[in-house]
Amino acid sequence: MQGSARLPLARLGMIILAAALLLSAAGMLSARQALAAGSEIETKAEKKDLIRWVDFNVPCEAMKKAIALDIMTHDKEIKLNFIELLAYLAARNGNNWKGYRDKQLDDLAQKLLDGASMSELTKDLKHYNYYLEAYTAVLSGFVGEYEIEVPDAEGGGKHWERKYGIKVFSPIAKNFPYSHCDDFGNKRSYGFSRIHLGNDLMGQTGTPIIAVEGGIIEAMGWNQYGGWRIGIRSFDKKRYYYYAHLRKNFPFRKDLKVGSVVQSGDVIGYMGHTGYSRKENVNNIKTPHLHFGMQLIFDESQKECNNEIWIDVYQIVRLLDNKRSEVRKDPETKDYYRVYGFRDLSSFRPLKDQPLKENMWDNPIGINPGVKP
Repeated sequence: MQGSARLPLARLGMIILAAALLLSAAGMLSARQALAAGSEIETKAEKKDLIRWVDFNVPCEAMKKAIALDIMTHDKEIKLNFIELLAYLAARNGNNWKGYRDKQLDDLAQKLLDGASMSELTKDLKHYNYYLEAYTAVLSGFVGEYEIEVPDAEGGGKHWERKYGIKVFSPIAKNFPYSHCDDFGNKRSYGFSRIHLGNDLMGQTGTPIIAVEGGIIEAMGWNQYGGWRIGIRSFDKKRYYYYAHLRKNFPFRKDLKVGSVVQSGDVIGYMGHTGYSRKENVNNIKTPHLHFGMQLIFDESQKECNNEIWIDVYQIVRLLDNKRSEVRKDPETKDYYRVYGFRDLSSFRPLKDQPLKENMWDNPIGINPGVKP
């Protein structure tokens, strides 16, 4: 699991490859067989060394502070990386955040700004590399450069501004109420006994649901447990966002389908209470809510298996509570669309089957040109 564990495995593959090549030279093994043997060992070593579980319990307050330090220094000579800061603290405190104080990050930041390197500060922290890789998988899409439309000071119009900061959004649209508690790990009994692998956000039926991060829709339709649900894979393929129990009869934004590209802040569907039924379009959940989950994927073999990595997103939802996407309803289609366009400048890239067009941003994804703000 740790970075240091990779070295012996890699060396083992190299040793076996070297031995196989010697046998090849002696005429006892073909060159192709030798290369195949070495490659198979290296592949098995990489698979064996994958992260298998992540206990993500970084408090919202620590994420806010680390991100603030990152933003404060992003254009300075010494730039602080919020993920590295959090990984350092996790390695220092053994992933026990109960005693967290902002001063811990301030002190760490000061050491780095005074000239110390993170490699120097972490040389004796055994698990730093693990936390860095794990937290990068969770948070790498959260902060960066972006452009967003904002209203003109005089009113009546809007313009684009370039910014650096949090570029993901709350899963609940602006001006729509919700409540939640940390229910990750609670028991669920429908179908079979299991634990709850997400965060339930209670609200009103029809509340617009927002894409937290941009990505590609990989799943969309009915699931007997989640009802109408939609699954979105981040562009770097490390995160799979799961939004479930969507509205009966009108679960999704009408123009979306599997393979559609969405940007963070786009409307993707509507809150409901469908699910717990083999039959489609059934409300068998008592209370309208959104089940919001995040799965981490370090290797494609982890996407659908018996050991999927789902993390507790409660603190992430808290972090994003004031990052809400404002939406407006189209009176003709009854769909909601975002009011202010968004361009992710740090991670968006063309897909093989969906190349970027020169005029792609003339009408940003998720904006309905027929709806005026």
